[in-house]
Amino acid sequence: MNHVEVCLTPELIHQFELKDKIVVAVDIFRATSCMVTGMAHGVEAIYPVATVEDCFALGKDKGMITAGERGGAKIEGFTIGNSPYEYMKDEFKNKSIVVTTTNGTRTILASLEADQILIGAFLNLKAVADHISSSQKDVIIHCAGWKGTVNVEDTLFAGALIEEIKASHHFSGDPALMALELFKRNAHDLLEISKQSSHAKRLATFGIGKDIEFCMNQSLYSVLPEFKDGKLQVI
Repeated sequence: MNHVEVCLTPELIHQFELKDKIVVAVDIFRATSCMVTGMAHGVEAIYPVATVEDCFALGKDKGMITAGERGGAKIEGFTIGNSPYEYMKDEFKNKSIVVTTTNGTRTILASLEADQILIGAFLNLKAVADHISSSQKDVIIHCAGWKGTVNVEDTLFAGALIEEIKASHHFSGDPALMALELFKRNAHDLLEISKQSSHAKRLATFGIGKDIEFCMNQSLYSVLPEFKDGKLQVI
C-alpha cells in the first residue's frame, strides 16, 4: 500500500522527498478553488507565476487574462482578482489566464520536483481522490497556508483527502494524523469551522463571504487540473 503525507506550509516542503511522488497543491481560500472552477467552466489553461511583474509581462506578451491578489486584495491593473465567481465568466472559455497569488501559486511552484502536480480543492475532491487511488504512487498534500503559517481550511482538505483514499494509501507522519483528526471532528459542518479560521476572518473584511461558502462545496466539479510545462490543464 502507498503512503500519503501532509506538508502544512510551503516553509516545510524542503523536508519532504518529492521525487517519484504525486503532489496535491491546495489553497482552499482561494487560489486552487479558483483554478478548479475556471477549468470546470471552460478556461483552456492557467499559468501560475511567482510575481506581479511576471504576471503583467506574460499577460501582455501572450494576450492572457491577468488574475491574482496580494493580501487578499485584487492587484491593481489585473483583469480579475481571486474569486471563483470571477473565473466562471463565459468570456473566459477557451482562453488562458496567468495568475499570481500570495500563497497558492507559490505552493505550486515549490513542488516542481514531484513526478506529478495536481490541483486540489474541496470542489474537485472526488476527482483528486479517484486519480490518486488508481495511481499506485506515494502522495504529498502540499498546503499553501498563509504566508508560511498553517491554516485550518487547507488542513481540513488534507484530512478529507486522506479519508477518501484510505483504501489505497496509509497516512504517514503527525501532520497527516492531525489533518485527519481535524477533518473527522468537524466533518458534520466543515463550513462552520472554516469560518472561524484566521484566513476566513481576514477575507471577510473584503466582503466575500459567498466565496468562503462556495469554496467549501465538496466534489462540485469532476475536473482535475495538472501543472505541467508551466501551465495547468485538465487531464
